[in-house]
Amino acid sequence: MITTSVRFVRTGTLMRAFSLLLAAGLSLSGCAERTAPVTAAARTEVLPLIPAPAQVERGEGRLQITAKTVVSVPPGDVPARDAANHLVELLRDARGLDLSVREEPVSSPASIRLQLDSKSPVAQAEGYALDVDAQGLRIRARDAAGLFYGAISAWQLASADAKHGAFEIPAVTIRDWPRFGWRGQLLDVARHFHDVDTVKHVIDAMAQHKLNVLHLHLTDDQGWRIEIKRYPKLTEIGAWRTPPGAGRHGTPQRYGGFYTQEQIRDLVAYAAERHITILPEIDMPGHAQAAVAAYPEEVGVTGERPAVAVDWGVNPYLFDTDERSMKFIEGVLDEVLELFPSPYIHIGGDEAVKDQWETSPAVRAQMRQLGVKDAHAMQGWFNAQLAKYLTSKGRRLIGWDEILEGGLPESASVMSWRGVEGAVAAAKLGHDVVLAPAGWMYLDNLQTDRSDEPNGRLAMLPLSRVYELDPVPAGLTADQARHVLGAQGALWSEYIPSSRHVDHALFPRLAAVAEVAWSPMAARSWDGFLARLPAQLQRYRALGIDYSDGAFAADIKIDGSSNKVSTNTVLNGGPTKIALGNQTGIGQIRYTIDGSEPTLKSSRYGAPFAVTLPVTVKAAVFTEDGQPLAAARSRHLDRDALLSVDTQGLRNCHDGGPLGLRVPLLPDMPGTDTPVYNVDLFYACWTYPQARLDGITGIRVDAVRLARNYGLAHDQSKVHQYPPSSPQGELEVLSGCDGEILAKVALPAGATLGEQFTLEAPLPPREGVHDLCLRFTAPIEGPLYAIGAVHLIEATAQSPPKR
Repeated sequence: MITTSVRFVRTGTLMRAFSLLLAAGLSLSGCAERTAPVTAAARTEVLPLIPAPAQVERGEGRLQITAKTVVSVPPGDVPARDAANHLVELLRDARGLDLSVREEPVSSPASIRLQLDSKSPVAQAEGYALDVDAQGLRIRARDAAGLFYGAISAWQLASADAKHGAFEIPAVTIRDWPRFGWRGQLLDVARHFHDVDTVKHVIDAMAQHKLNVLHLHLTDDQGWRIEIKRYPKLTEIGAWRTPPGAGRHGTPQRYGGFYTQEQIRDLVAYAAERHITILPEIDMPGHAQAAVAAYPEEVGVTGERPAVAVDWGVNPYLFDTDERSMKFIEGVLDEVLELFPSPYIHIGGDEAVKDQWETSPAVRAQMRQLGVKDAHAMQGWFNAQLAKYLTSKGRRLIGWDEILEGGLPESASVMSWRGVEGAVAAAKLGHDVVLAPAGWMYLDNLQTDRSDEPNGRLAMLPLSRVYELDPVPAGLTADQARHVLGAQGALWSEYIPSSRHVDHALFPRLAAVAEVAWSPMAARSWDGFLARLPAQLQRYRALGIDYSDGAFAADIKIDGSSNKVSTNTVLNGGPTKIALGNQTGIGQIRYTIDGSEPTLKSSRYGAPFAVTLPVTVKAAVFTEDGQPLAAARSRHLDRDALLSVDTQGLRNCHDGGPLGLRVPLLPDMPGTDTPVYNVDLFYACWTYPQARLDGITGIRVDAVRLARNYGLAHDQSKVHQYPPSSPQGELEVLSGCDGEILAKVALPAGATLGEQFTLEAPLPPREGVHDLCLRFTAPIEGPLYAIGAVHLIEATAQSPPKR
């Protein structure tokens, strides 16, 4: 993407019949400058490229790159020099090779050559031609972005292993271009502020995945993150909040931050050097509480000053619709437009609860004057004013799919997040669309159902699900499909407080996002993607990216039809057999049962194996050629462990499924090692499934008081209050959620957030297997109570249960 402009268009006709799966090593016809016939060995070698290129033909032989290899560009070819410099920098980081770039009229033998070429065999925007043979490695493109992406592919070919120094690249002919012109990733810096270094870290990683739009979510109820010089209170007041539980467990008394305009200019330039455009989002009319807190009389509907929000979710504050507010917004946008050259400006438009407008006499009078029928149509009018203003400045409005509900300005584009339906509706109306559907692209959702996952949304989004998305929804005609600009991932930061959390959530799923947005469908294959992914993980390690290995990590379970049923079998004296596996089903699993760390010399898992309790099982996962895929995981099994369930093992009381959120001890705690708790915001109720109660005399519950910091808007009435027996409430244990109460224990007095405590109670004698329902009767206006673990106590336990 060129610094000052971006072509957000679909790029080229897909060569579906001729594209190939990289892992299969197949050749194709019609490719310019064919190489020699492919040997059997070459056919089986996986080309380690992500995203998969449009066309590949394998050659015979290999090219050696050493410290003496020349990297050259034509004299005066600035785009080639820039791309070459980036390639040299990546090779230095990945392989420790310190190559230099020279200007030469013609390429030297066996050299790396990059050049801008108006006759490059790839005519599509951002496309490139890459050729490797005995004569050298050559990258040609018709634009600067194409040269850059060719350099990225060259680096990927060179960085498939963990070695340093000289290396060899197989002979290959690549003709590649992106399927879509918009290949993006959203980074939310409003809910939790991420500093300039973290944003640059994300930009670097995006460039290495051939992504080209960083959607920077700069404002929301919980913080205003961009300096606006004519309205200094937006950052003096709006960029800071007082966290729930301030002062406890390292939580600061004042949380926040913002980017100065100089820092924004630096980020924009840094991204542009990597052919990435930064798309700014200034949320309106909803998600406006931080702005209203800063300037209540200028932009607020009521004129009253709220605090900057600490509640995630949907809050009631809107921008006003009068002339003063609209002029304020235009003043903000004037400075935003000066800082960001993006042709699009994102205005949010989502989750705008209209209560304040509907109860405001002034807004209602304005609606009558304008002939606007309802508050949804009023948002349509509001958006139309913004679209008109942006069009007058040579820019275009884009917003979340809710902007369809009040009528869409002709020039507006839609980003579809509530599934793909918004994209379909907008495209059928003739509007350009970007696909960012939550069910495929919301990367703050947890990747696995493992207990060692950090905080996030419990609607699991595995790597395979991200990879499944086709950005062109079914049901669109060819003409309508041309309105699909592309796709992007989204990383909302309510539960992403640190750079470590950013890496864990983004990687390796960003690789799947990249392939979804770049590669033609015919070049995509889940098995091929998995075959190429180990090389990508190696690059992450070399570049210091703290990626999640959860998709490959070993799951250690007691063998049986379900983990709980098999646990009860063992408790009844049955045999203990251990089953190992992982989410993706790839890799070799090596394990130990003697407490030692598993290595390639440890036993390889093939089938469930018998153990004698107590035992500690450790398992690590490796590729078939011995490279690490996932760090070792450990599970200790004894009788106490089998009688316990952690927060991940508890289920929803109402449908038996997972709960909604995994939340940290406090919302703004620093660091990454905070305890986490699975909660349902509407029901303070958990099920311990299939509890074996023979010989059980008591129950012990590790509990906690959490912040109830959730803006639920019209859903607040759905929060269920269980009837208490005392002002502070109790923990009740029931036989099934509709059964009799087996135990009740009072909650400790007080309301200190982040306080962890243990509750114990006796249980009446009962035999057999039962679901136990655990629920809190505390007032719903106070803290949110949660459970870290539940332990059943047998009669033989050393310490008797107590009230």
